[in-house]
Amino acid sequence: MNSPDPHGTRLDPWFDSYAARAHAMRASEIRALFSVANRPEVVSLAGGMPYIGGLPLEELAEMTKRLVLEQGEVALQYGSGQGDEGLREQITQVMALEGISAHPDDVVVTTGSQQALDLVTKIFIDPGDVIVAEAPSYVGALGVFRAHEADVVHVPMDADGLVPGALDETLTRLKAEGRRVKFLYTVPNFHNPGGVTLSLERRPQVVEICQRHGVLILEDNPYGLLGFDSEPLPAMRSMSEEGVIYLGSFSKTFAPGYRVGWAVAPHAVREKLVLASEAAILCPSNAAQMAIRTYLDHADWQGQIKKFREQYRERRDAMIGALEEHIPSASWNVPEGGFYVWVKLPEGLDSKSMLPRAITARVAYVAGTAFYMDGSGSTHMRLSYCYPTPERIREGVRRLAGVVDAELEAVSIFGQEYRPGGGTVDFPSPDLA
Repeated sequence: MNSPDPHGTRLDPWFDSYAARAHAMRASEIRALFSVANRPEVVSLAGGMPYIGGLPLEELAEMTKRLVLEQGEVALQYGSGQGDEGLREQITQVMALEGISAHPDDVVVTTGSQQALDLVTKIFIDPGDVIVAEAPSYVGALGVFRAHEADVVHVPMDADGLVPGALDETLTRLKAEGRRVKFLYTVPNFHNPGGVTLSLERRPQVVEICQRHGVLILEDNPYGLLGFDSEPLPAMRSMSEEGVIYLGSFSKTFAPGYRVGWAVAPHAVREKLVLASEAAILCPSNAAQMAIRTYLDHADWQGQIKKFREQYRERRDAMIGALEEHIPSASWNVPEGGFYVWVKLPEGLDSKSMLPRAITARVAYVAGTAFYMDGSGSTHMRLSYCYPTPERIREGVRRLAGVVDAELEAVSIFGQEYRPGGGTVDFPSPDLA
């Protein structure tokens, strides 16, 4: 047993008993913010929480009541490890909007797409295996990869998404070094946190590059139906059934509280996913699956997604307008869908070190360091516009501008050179080692 530390508090007595992978686990920088950011006096531009107030809550309450009264003995019971067959059929119809042709047997229902991420990583990754991922990358994925002791190698993005040439060069180099690349992890639509979308021209290029190198693609797509002004682009899964595992979720297009996502995978992989899921949770929630199935059967779910798109577009516009008015020295992308704006701070500022002062000013964001495995990205921040009202967004950016101005004044006093960012936002070059 470990002895007390010099300050008199006892260290974790089980420290030496943990598995090696447990020591790699870290708290999510976003989750760590929640206790503060959820206070009513704080304007949170941090979490990617959908605007649940936009749902027809009274209609959903009536559907839930009927479900329990009429099918409660099934809904409240154990179910299939692969998921409800009726819901899996409906999921194929949802994916058809992005050009995916799949059979219900191809679908594995999971407890949110986060569990699907964990299952795929569990069945493919041995400690030290390489996962190639965009720079920046979704913080929740990085947490999973770290927990399974993967070596994440970042590949740059630009305004059109993942850069195919850089991907090809990286895979070639890793092969020459004798390192095992198990899959490419990518969020192609309205990227979290980058806000950009992989262009139509690049999608088949990425598929071809991965096929040539024998690398699986893990296509994580929670935002694909939330474009503001255009129809969904075809998924990479529609271009390669054997080379792509597709992850989807109802968290962003319906409600995250049900915790229902899914994976579509090649047959052999699908069987492994079912076995891994059964080992972890026995089966996904029957009640949650049947509630979503009822919603898809009886509600105008496509009309509801259209309403969400309009609401999020209004919030996006409020965010961009407020940034232009209050923080013109920064630079940013203008997302065409999804939840996030990726902001580059003026020269000399550090988003992570600035965050405590922002919280004191009653505004929260996520520092860019959360989205890089090596902790780089301090020149950037992610701002989320999905949950607050437009008025709250404008107030939050106004508060943030006060923090930025104070930081710039401090930089000036301490003699560091300051040059306004301006122009189109860029992405920090990752450490490709």
